Amino acid sequence: MQARPLPLPLFALAALGPLALIAAGLALGGGWLWAGFLYMAVLTLVLDQLIPLTAAPAEDGEFPAADALLVAAGCGALVLLPLATWGIAGASGLTGGQRVLLFFAAGFWLGQVAHPAAHELIHRPRRALFRLGATVYSALLFGQHASAHRLVHHCHVASRDDPNTARAGESFYRFAPRAWIGSFREGAKAETALRKGVAGRGLHPYAAYLAIGLAALALAFLIAGLPGLLAWVCLALHAQSQILLSDYVQHYGLTRTRRPDGKPEPVGPAHSWNTAHWFSSAMMLNAPRHSDHHVHPGRAFPALILPPADEAPRLPWPLPLACALALAPRTWRRAIAPHLARWRETRPAAAPADTAA
Repeated sequence: MQARPLPLPLFALAALGPLALIAAGLALGGGWLWAGFLYMAVLTLVLDQLIPLTAAPAEDGEFPAADALLVAAGCGALVLLPLATWGIAGASGLTGGQRVLLFFAAGFWLGQVAHPAAHELIHRPRRALFRLGATVYSALLFGQHASAHRLVHHCHVASRDDPNTARAGESFYRFAPRAWIGSFREGAKAETALRKGVAGRGLHPYAAYLAIGLAALALAFLIAGLPGLLAWVCLALHAQSQILLSDYVQHYGLTRTRRPDGKPEPVGPAHSWNTAHWFSSAMMLNAPRHSDHHVHPGRAFPALILPPADEAPRLPWPLPLACALALAPRTWRRAIAPHLARWRETRPAAAPADTAA
């Protein structure tokens, strides 16, 4: 099919549709919870395969309506977390099976929609939007991502200096603790370095992340006591695992070459895996167009482009399916090995040294 820009209402429907189903499930139970779970776990993959559409980018611009969608998703996450905690651990009247469905449906949405929305928000120039994104990450007990992603990952991606770049042959289970601890530590160092010798920088962001995280846990306890606390922590860990899985998959085995002066080549399309699947891209707010985001981190999500396959590596699976494969290390290594080898053989040459950043 001919590539056409995805209209913003489709982004909104794909991203917020499951949130509406989960809300209906909380109120009515039964089939609505199944619908929310199956939307996130099955429907996305089916539509990606049945309708092989590669969407073109929208014309670059400000996209104020796109920011409104990000705000809706961010606020939705902050409402969903306490409501899901009550539904899972509180006196919601849901059966045991319905509580399990709610946990997975809400956790998938937080990791696959709320995370891309928060990720976009922390890249927006307006301070209020950044703070909303950082609040979402902090409520997921992952506030350091708001600092480490911008100040560490974007600078050092596809190099040994980036804790969130997976090395070829490294399993997700080795990568995840290294990435979590490394991003926490390196993000704190980067924020502290920004404040050295500068008066009036205000509160260290990590203090805010910690305060919001503690407030979230206190709210969870108020909602449903110790079971509520456990439910909130488990939802946060579920979402965090998906954030780390997306980092793992989207940079797996890709490296920036070192130049004679010891500096890495500039970040380019060759340093991120992309996918061309339209519906998961719409639901994830174009997060699978990862190369263009790294080259243009301030570009609004509707304007992100999908680079040609000879300029940037491309996965043959939708991003959620690739992340599921990564949970089985042997299966993942067998599946990705030929694609990584092919890319290493055919990737464009590094940019000349005089263009190094």
